[in-house]
Amino acid sequence: MTQVEPFDLIIFGGTGDLAMRKLLPALYRRFSAGQLPSDSRIFGVARDAQSADAYRNTVEKALMHAVPDADRDALLRFLAQLGYQTLDVQTGTGWPELASACTASVPRRRVFYLATSPKLYADICARLQQHRLNGAHSRVVVEKPIGHDLASARAINAAIGSAFSEDQTFRIDHYLGKETVQNLMVLRFGNALFEPLWNAGHIERVQITVAETIGVEGRGAYYDATGALRDMVQNHLLQLLCLVAMEPLSSLQADAVRTEKLKVLRALKPIDAGNAARLTLRGQYRAGVSAAVAVPSYLQDVGKSASTTETFVALRAEVGNWRWAGVPFYLCTGKRLAQRVSEIIVSFRPVPHSIFSDTGTPVMPNQLVLRLQPDESVKLWLMVKYPNLDDLRLRPVPLNMSFAEAFGGSPLDAYERLILDVARGDLTLFMHRDEVEAAWQWIDPIVHAWAETADTPQPYAAGTLGPDAAAGFLGRESLAAA
Repeated sequence: MTQVEPFDLIIFGGTGDLAMRKLLPALYRRFSAGQLPSDSRIFGVARDAQSADAYRNTVEKALMHAVPDADRDALLRFLAQLGYQTLDVQTGTGWPELASACTASVPRRRVFYLATSPKLYADICARLQQHRLNGAHSRVVVEKPIGHDLASARAINAAIGSAFSEDQTFRIDHYLGKETVQNLMVLRFGNALFEPLWNAGHIERVQITVAETIGVEGRGAYYDATGALRDMVQNHLLQLLCLVAMEPLSSLQADAVRTEKLKVLRALKPIDAGNAARLTLRGQYRAGVSAAVAVPSYLQDVGKSASTTETFVALRAEVGNWRWAGVPFYLCTGKRLAQRVSEIIVSFRPVPHSIFSDTGTPVMPNQLVLRLQPDESVKLWLMVKYPNLDDLRLRPVPLNMSFAEAFGGSPLDAYERLILDVARGDLTLFMHRDEVEAAWQWIDPIVHAWAETADTPQPYAAGTLGPDAAAGFLGRESLAAA
């Protein structure tokens, strides 16, 4: 594994959930694997008044929980790289001390990771510019959601852009760091089998599903003002759609990849007040049973007596170009569903004429199933003859490639890959500001259409497959088949 050059990583929100559960464990794993240089420095930045030693103790506990098999010696050496700075973004307290710490070593690449509320992005970037921490060797990483609608996304992008150039800005979507997602491009463009068939002439439909068994998990105030459409579809699901639908690339350079994704977003046919009732379905979970445990309703989770916020959404999208004309892309996501699964199902068209009709066994169309989580894998479903001497019986069977079985162990966590890509300056798996704004431009009319109708999200019991109408809306690749 190639080691990156030494760099400084400054995590705003360094005591928060994202830092403790994802970022710091990812950094430790890359450190223990020898990819993170021992002279790199990591600073946690937050409002909490505490010493660096106290911060290291907190991080140690988090790492022991997240990485229970951590090597003790490697863990101690990693913790020695950590520093801490008490800082209030809005009042300016702590900024001079942070600037001094950042410039105390030899000039090197600096990565500012904004693991905070997006409301603070503009203030942080302005302060970084004020203290001259936004030089050519600096980079800024921002998490979703980037805005609440198109207008707010443009305002955030403009604020970031006033301090950092587009080449310095890394808008992260951790789904793009998953091994199966990256393999989608290899499957398409590295194998003669798929790309000739990757069009409306051979593909009947595509379904992209991100199903969760958890509820709002303590994010009630945020989620109730956001909903599944903004929280998941605007970023994760649309990014996956782009990778499925984009045209062949001229190269793997970041600009080439992001240009083709942007073309897909701009080619999406509008969903608005005129067709939203036909092309969208939304729901909200009620009390039920999940993993054999009774769980409360969404309204109980957010502490409200009424809400029209959707916790389930399904959309029928279409890419209006020659390659995909008439092919439906079903996007589906929800909370408190029967199982946790994220996958892409590409369903090919049936054979034009079956010579096996007399066998009594229907010939099922081929499917390519890319599972992102859990148990990352690629399956290609084919029809084969069932072994017997009496008659000709057919059966669908998968050619199954499990990443854990094929390569040993578990695939890298997405953040492990993406943080090192930031350090390398590789923008390929990060969103351009135009992508973010194009996605909101498509999402906003759906939000407005829902606001104009008297219809409310359809109820569904927690631990089920979503609203009763979901199976009919999604067709045979419903959650039951996931």
